[in-house]
Amino acid sequence: MPEFQPTRTHRTRLMQIWRSAGWPCKDALEIDLLAARLVAQHTTREGHEVLRLTDAGITLLAEARQRGLRSLSAHDRLAERFAGHLLSAGRIVWRELPLRAALEAPVAPADAVPRPAPAGAPRLWADEDADGASSGRAAQVWRMARPDLFSVRNTSVPAYLQPMVHEVKASRADLLSDLRHADKRQAYQWLCEECYYVFPVGIATPEEIPEQFGVWVLHGKVQDLGQPGDASRFELLRPARHARCTLPFAVWMTLCKATPVRGQGEPAQAQLGEGLPGPEAAGDADAGEDLVALADAATPCGPPRAAEAEPTPPPESAV
Repeated sequence: MPEFQPTRTHRTRLMQIWRSAGWPCKDALEIDLLAARLVAQHTTREGHEVLRLTDAGITLLAEARQRGLRSLSAHDRLAERFAGHLLSAGRIVWRELPLRAALEAPVAPADAVPRPAPAGAPRLWADEDADGASSGRAAQVWRMARPDLFSVRNTSVPAYLQPMVHEVKASRADLLSDLRHADKRQAYQWLCEECYYVFPVGIATPEEIPEQFGVWVLHGKVQDLGQPGDASRFELLRPARHARCTLPFAVWMTLCKATPVRGQGEPAQAQLGEGLPGPEAAGDADAGEDLVALADAATPCGPPRAAEAEPTPPPESAV
């Protein structure tokens, strides 16, 4: 019998069994896993047949996870580490989120005179001039931007969101290549209030970065990020120039459909009952008054309602 070589599909099924109750699917994948002794059949006290990972199956998943961690590029390691830095600061972070940004349309050169159309030639558009040029010029063009890190503050007040873009560069060549694309930088600025570059210390100086962009640097080796004894830290060398920005509706829709980055150890779903007040909080009158005051001070999303008037008593003739 040839030696069994587990594929990515086998490892995915092992992870599904590990994260579930172990109900069998009775398919060919489970035959391979059972024959390789990566899973074993068990019977519960109720008589249900379930699957459980053996020690060999757990070892296989652990080795695959370590290989995946080592295969991360320097850019991915740096982006993941700085995303954790933003999460610890109380921000909601998305990685490589595709967003549409509006850029100013390029201005045509003054010597670019359109060739006039022949006399009596029919016009294609109603707003077309006699020289064949349309009177309506595009004021802006759209560009797809994919910032490395896009984040907003964890708040319920739109004016306090403070959207930010952080571009992560692990090498000087990557940084210089990005600086040559002015349209890309303009798209980032259109999407946020502050835009930063993040790179290891020594790759570039703040004077090489456009002055409207902020600069974060990493003190430490990128390859040591996430390893035992990692003592790397981030330092803000220059704050970004702040410009007020209101997120367009299209950006809101993209954020609603995307999944933000989760922190290390943060569960995908909170435990049932987590965050509910305990019995001792029922008699806390001061805390209740504070919550009422915050609710009264909050601004509703809709138009302000008129003050409710006292009910008018019915006329005496109706009594």
